[in-house]
Amino acid sequence: MTRVLVVDDDPALLRALRIGLEARGFEVTVAQTGAEGLSRAAQGMPHLVVLDLGLPDIDGVEVCRRLRQWTDVPVIVLSALDSEDRKVLALDSGADDYVTKPFGMQELEARLRVALRHAAARDPSAAPAALTVGPIHVDVASRVVKVGGTPMELTAREFDLLAYLARNAGKVCTHRTILREVWGPGYGNETHYLRVYASRLRRKLGDEGGPLLRTNPGVGYQLVDERPTQSPGAGGGGSRSPGDGGRELPGGGGEAPGHGGGGEPLGGGGHPPGPNWGPPEP
Repeated sequence: MTRVLVVDDDPALLRALRIGLEARGFEVTVAQTGAEGLSRAAQGMPHLVVLDLGLPDIDGVEVCRRLRQWTDVPVIVLSALDSEDRKVLALDSGADDYVTKPFGMQELEARLRVALRHAAARDPSAAPAALTVGPIHVDVASRVVKVGGTPMELTAREFDLLAYLARNAGKVCTHRTILREVWGPGYGNETHYLRVYASRLRRKLGDEGGPLLRTNPGVGYQLVDERPTQSPGAGGGGSRSPGDGGRELPGGGGEAPGHGGGGEPLGGGGHPPGPNWGPPEP
């Protein structure tokens, strides 16, 4: 049974969430302060945490930061404040999602399911230990990349980006999805990050012509199973057929904004700009 820890200082909301989630098959533990929530998280090892930001002792953002020091448990933040800055702060502190009060049980349950799916996708035990796409071999466990047998020096973020594309080889990965999965939920529209890192990867992989890492203008990127036309690390781009999308276009492309859900209300009561050279390495 999926264990959910709910941390909120409103007894009526805690009671409603416990009844609603238990009726949907969850095992629910509750806490009314940040300190109690951290203690119960350490003792009970929940699969999900539903966390209110307005706690009486420790700010919910700080609780999220402390959780992230030792666990990757998905955290769904609750708040009566619909402030973009507050949302961004919570997401950048490690929250996986943000729900504004009042909300419906149907919406909350859907968000819990999404968080569980993302957590399962991140589980190293469910992922292959090594990935091969054409001449590119990615050893996920040791974080080593070889192209045609030659080891490549990649930064941590470059490796994460290449590994994500390799896990989805042949698929067109959208800008928004890549940013969310590689950089985190606090990012979604900073396509200039991707242009910078895609350019770095192509240069290091000897793929500056783009036959391996293809750009789909206005949509995203695709790692394909084709051999480069020159050895890794060589200067200059290889040949490519017309329309393969290998060229980087100035300005990149955006994505349509996302959509939310609804339901009967409970608990009544964007993204940070980045520098043009890309985000800092972790």
